Amino acid sequence: MSNINYGDFMKTSDFFYELPENLIAQTPVEPRNSSRLMVLHKSDGSIEHRIFRDLGDYLNEGDCLILNDTRVIPARIYGVKKDTGAVVEFLLVAQKENNIWECLCKPGKRAKIGTEFIFGEGKLIGEIVDIDDDEGNRFVQFTCDGNIFAVLDEIGAMPLPPYIKEKLQDKERYQTVYSRELGSAAAPTAGLHFTPEMLEEIRSMGVNIGYVTLHVGLGTFRPVKVDDVTKHKMHTEHYVVPQETADLINQTKANGKRVISVGTTSCRTLESVASKYGEMRADEDDTSIFIYPGYDFKCIDALITNFHLPESTLIMLVSAFAGFDNIMNAYNTAVAEKYRFFSFGDSMMIED
Repeated sequence: MSNINYGDFMKTSDFFYELPENLIAQTPVEPRNSSRLMVLHKSDGSIEHRIFRDLGDYLNEGDCLILNDTRVIPARIYGVKKDTGAVVEFLLVAQKENNIWECLCKPGKRAKIGTEFIFGEGKLIGEIVDIDDDEGNRFVQFTCDGNIFAVLDEIGAMPLPPYIKEKLQDKERYQTVYSRELGSAAAPTAGLHFTPEMLEEIRSMGVNIGYVTLHVGLGTFRPVKVDDVTKHKMHTEHYVVPQETADLINQTKANGKRVISVGTTSCRTLESVASKYGEMRADEDDTSIFIYPGYDFKCIDALITNFHLPESTLIMLVSAFAGFDNIMNAYNTAVAEKYRFFSFGDSMMIED
């Protein structure tokens, strides 16, 4: 039983744990599936220590894995202010319309409405057309010859989280091997552990694989700044659930098998649709669903995920799924066992 009474005010500080800095993974492991795998059984809180390539031991014929096929944009670019030559860092957060993007800018005071910036020696031009008064984000109208994604691929850098200080040698290591839908500002990191060969082995076991798309925004790293968890305002992200995936999930449920979400992004997508309709359907929409202890899960039966930041919305989500005490014990065990944490870190599977 949890020591949190969900009817009472739940504090952000309840989700804090001590993490030595040397356990924050700075580089991905090779091969991808050689990361460690903690298996947490939520029914009794018991823990097993395995390697990610052993995942098949915990999958059954007829289960389905749901993967997020979003692809990260090399969204960090540096612009030169047209009139002064001052350099400003831009981080593209979300595409709006007509090549207008919401961006984070540093230093923001140099990016006023009407200011023009030159990127990649003229390969891309940007003009500030609006400013979000609440967040301070800029809306930038970009122009270029050809496809903006091709230009970003040429001049942009991967928008690695702020806790990763090492330079990424291979941009593809911050992409899943099944990424295909461009649009994310951060990787759905639970999927980084899969190799193409491992996915084929899983299919050969009779486990089905389905895809959703949720474009991950930088809000995923935004700290919870309120004491009362329930007062936190969640960021909005865009998702797509294809008909094929909705059918697969419904068939899996009808057969009494498990829907296993790979990552919190897939989880939030599936739970958004199930909460919206009371069942799984094909859908495309924006979601700002915030899952924290007390939430009643409507779709997923098991979850594969990484280890998340203290006091983050993601540790709140996994606490909702596995139970608060189970998660805090698992995280403290992971620290004691020197697991690697966060985006390039080790993995956890939560099941009954």
